[in-house]
Amino acid sequence: MRTFIRAAAPAGAKTLEARWYIAPSIFERERESIFARSWVAVGRTDQISRAGEYFLSEVADESLIIVRDEQQGVHAFYNVCRHRGTRLCSKPQGCFKKSIQCPYHAWTYGLDGRLQVARNMEGSTGFERADYPLREARIATFEGFLFVCLDEAAASWEQSFAPLDGRFPSWQLPKLRAAKRIEYDVQANWKLIFQNYSECYHCPVIHPQLERLSPSESGRNDLTEGAFLGGYSRLRDGKSLSLSGSSTRKPLPGLSDDDRLRAYYYTIFPSLLLSLHPDYAMAHYVWPVAADRTNVVCEWLFAEDELNRHAPDVRDVVEFWDLTNRQDWHVNELTQAGISSRAYSPGPYAFQEGLLHAFDRHYLSLMT
Repeated sequence: MRTFIRAAAPAGAKTLEARWYIAPSIFERERESIFARSWVAVGRTDQISRAGEYFLSEVADESLIIVRDEQQGVHAFYNVCRHRGTRLCSKPQGCFKKSIQCPYHAWTYGLDGRLQVARNMEGSTGFERADYPLREARIATFEGFLFVCLDEAAASWEQSFAPLDGRFPSWQLPKLRAAKRIEYDVQANWKLIFQNYSECYHCPVIHPQLERLSPSESGRNDLTEGAFLGGYSRLRDGKSLSLSGSSTRKPLPGLSDDDRLRAYYYTIFPSLLLSLHPDYAMAHYVWPVAADRTNVVCEWLFAEDELNRHAPDVRDVVEFWDLTNRQDWHVNELTQAGISSRAYSPGPYAFQEGLLHAFDRHYLSLMT
């Protein structure tokens, strides 16, 4: 039985010092201490549903080829030829024809990473093709999402994601399909985006369209410590989070009566924001670019049989959250600008900003 509480910041809790948001040296440390050692969300399994389908992803400045092999296995290969290090693939997505070939000297690898062809290497003393497969990062699937980890010594996916075990099956996320994908270039630190997502203290001021459908004071949380934070906000009776405030879609099968009256919001540190609604889901992939710049990709997920039947209804949802996103990014950019001022000093967290203080504690535990 999950227990939901109102997360509260302890007395005297304050925001982080400016250097954590603006210093390039901190950003470089984050790349190695967090993004190179954590399980990072890179996409969804349905992006590579057939053998040979692939997409590129960049994690901690490493280019990875995410590909499905002929036995339906999924791999995250470093985009580096074992011959002289040439970048193997430059197109962001596509489908390989049974092999991956280097554009320089045509060394050719199977979809499972094994070196198949190494031209004119037969006479090289001691050379064995089996010694030169593509190097591979760890990869795991969770509820239809793909996560990679560059650090071989980091905790396993099973250990890392144990707090989320069994929480989301009712939404049948692996069966949902993306109806829309929008990329945003946000001139703000990635942590501000995570923190903004974790509180609705700002909602009556910034998001009147959201407050009208889901009261900000209704938030309750079941994950309040560690890498995963979040809970739900109540929906006003009969409302859907869309511009019209209603929906013609059926609720996703398997949801409880309570779930049909709630929107759930979870941060999956350090790369994914996941929201679960009665009739759809939404994911934000958070990609840090610089200390003051973040790329955010938002994806809207719906039951496949609903997409063709209710296309206008889908647009209603996308437009609602696109508006909400842009409101958030604007105020995040204002915050980034203010934190960069010599006048900034850490300010007190409001009582209802407990998840932000929890985020800070987890972040600092990895950085100090």
